[in-house]
Amino acid sequence: MGDRGIRAGRLGWLALLPVLVAAQLAQDDEAPPLIPRDSLPTPFVRTAPLGVEELAEGFGASQEVFDLGRRLFFDPVLSPLRSVSCASCHQPELGFADNRKLSRGIEGYLTLRNAPSLLNKGLSEKVLWDGRAATLEDQVLMPIENPEEMGLGKAAAVNRLSSDPSYAAEFQKAFGREVDDAALAAALAGFVRGLTAGDSPVDRFRDGDVEALSADEEAGLWIYEGRGRCWRCHNGPNFSDESFHNTGVGAIEGVPEPGRFAITGEDGDQGRFRTPGLRMLTKTAPYMHDGSLGTLAEVVEFYRDGGNANPHLSDRMGKIELTDEEAAQLVAFLEAMSR
Repeated sequence: MGDRGIRAGRLGWLALLPVLVAAQLAQDDEAPPLIPRDSLPTPFVRTAPLGVEELAEGFGASQEVFDLGRRLFFDPVLSPLRSVSCASCHQPELGFADNRKLSRGIEGYLTLRNAPSLLNKGLSEKVLWDGRAATLEDQVLMPIENPEEMGLGKAAAVNRLSSDPSYAAEFQKAFGREVDDAALAAALAGFVRGLTAGDSPVDRFRDGDVEALSADEEAGLWIYEGRGRCWRCHNGPNFSDESFHNTGVGAIEGVPEPGRFAITGEDGDQGRFRTPGLRMLTKTAPYMHDGSLGTLAEVVEFYRDGGNANPHLSDRMGKIELTDEEAAQLVAFLEAMSR
């Protein structure tokens, strides 16, 4: 459920938005958004695999709530003309992300940010690229309200679901009451919290299986945890510190996007965006909040170069001295988190 519509910030950046959006329209696939079918196994068993065991704490939603959220997630019922669903921007086969730089909502509108993966979102607190949603329950309703994403609105969504006997019965079964905003949010958030990824070769290597990684992948791990300095922001079970940093992504001629600043108003938050998790990366390209980097090799090159200069660039940034072979080994390590 991608970000949209944060337009507060520095005038220098805002003046560029019409040009950037027009350019993106020219570059992006003009095809309308898909409505992916529910391709998940049935029954879908919520698990907390190796490496993300603490996710089990978020599996508090009942099976009825989870199943209702699953139905809502894939059903275009939450858009006015039933033309998009939550899954349109968060496709299961793409790691619950999108393969476009920017996703398309109703009437072909482009979102302003790349759709992030929904895997392991139960580990996050402040949600979305700029952290403006305090909880998943807050976040899942935002695209329904946004006129350029799903655009139905909470009140209309509640009315539509209430008038559908099948949905009305499912809400009654799951929550013991009629459809309301809180129940709609709880159902969708309960489903998202059940979407997990773990038990990768990296997890198994760290758990003691010394044969889990190839020689190049293991070399990439040591670069990741050493000279690459990746671990400083990409740590924890989802390989994210769940914090916000200015790496220069999106900065143009030294002017960063507002990022977290648009939410907090604090000057130090200029250009800061959430650290994304690194699991299932081979499925979730393109990368960064603006979808500007198409491959993992490009991501590694971006960090080798020290990011894009701007007055608020994080002091964690700086050129990383790697040979081309070492850069390829770091990519191999990142790819290993997707198996």
